[in-house]
Amino acid sequence: MRLILNALGLLLLRVSIGVMMFVGHGLPKIQDFSKEKEGFFDPFGMGNQMSLIGAIAGEVVCAALIVIGLGTRFAAIGLGFTMVVAAFMYHADDPFFAKGASKEMALLYLVAAATLLFTGPGKVSLDHLLFGRKPKQVEAEDLSTRPI
Repeated sequence: MRLILNALGLLLLRVSIGVMMFVGHGLPKIQDFSKEKEGFFDPFGMGNQMSLIGAIAGEVVCAALIVIGLGTRFAAIGLGFTMVVAAFMYHADDPFFAKGASKEMALLYLVAAATLLFTGPGKVSLDHLLFGRKPKQVEAEDLSTRPI
């Protein structure tokens, strides 16, 4: 029972965080790409458009991979990096908690990404389906040679 609850908990975390990031943050950046690219935050001097593409990679591509549970730990690193930039560079001067601009949302997404990095995606994921441990099969002849 505990394994089922753990699997369902990780599924809930992955799907909720991934969908909220994708719909609430990534999709609006894609929809308003032409407007956003002009003044988008450029923390590493790559240019506004490349920085926006990097944010979209974290908030759309990584979020989608997290939802389906494919390459979850790598996707969590990408999302986590994006949230570190958001919390500690973009919101550097903002408080941790506020009704307006703050670090709070970026830190919540960062904690979720870190959790998935440490735990993995769980058993209800493409990662587990494709790369999960297979049960060890014991051949019949091995049983006959074992001492009783």
